[in-house]
Amino acid sequence: MKIMAIDLGLKRIGLAYSANGIIVTPLCAIKRRNRNQAALEVKAALNEWGAQAVVIGIPMGGSSEEEMRRRVAHFMNLVAFEGPVYYQDERDSSLEARALMFGVMKQKRNGRLDSLAAKIILERWLARDTA
Repeated sequence: MKIMAIDLGLKRIGLAYSANGIIVTPLCAIKRRNRNQAALEVKAALNEWGAQAVVIGIPMGGSSEEEMRRRVAHFMNLVAFEGPVYYQDERDSSLEARALMFGVMKQKRNGRLDSLAAKIILERWLARDTA
């Protein structure tokens, strides 16, 4: 199954993709100017890569989980994706991504970090059955 992961942020949206459930590739992040523009670009990426399912990272278990689920559902409604949408705990995914990139690059505002976080989110979701 072709799966796209989304790390939804206020400034950038990280994307990652897996066609086989084994190898996960970070994609170019989307710079978010407003929610409609962001939704259109996410929809275009989903169509371009032929995504059949979406995994979105949210912080689970905290007091903000319900609010984040509501916001993500609203955003995905704007995207109008018709396949299944799964949630994955994203706690510490950005910290893990930052640790992986330590010393690799100086400019962190280009979205690489966000898409690496999306890659980690998708890898966690794919590994859920083997844990």
